[in-house]
Amino acid sequence: MSTTAIPPTADDSTLVLLTVEEAARRLRIGRTMCYALIRTGELESVPVGRLRRVPADAPAAYVARLRTAHRAA
Repeated sequence: MSTTAIPPTADDSTLVLLTVEEAARRLRIGRTMCYALIRTGELESVPVGRLRRVPADAPAAYVARLRTAHRAA
């Protein structure tokens, strides 16, 4: 009997933390740009051991801030 891991889908609402790649996919940006947003503090992230994870609600919060800033301009 073989066991294979089922990869999580992009719309899996049970995820609490996303990988940087998953967060980038949700934002429709590249991985490098996502790391740049994390580095500047624009996109929230947390360390988990040696890993970097993005809270599942952080991409939506980032977009909300962008929309608010755009309306104010």
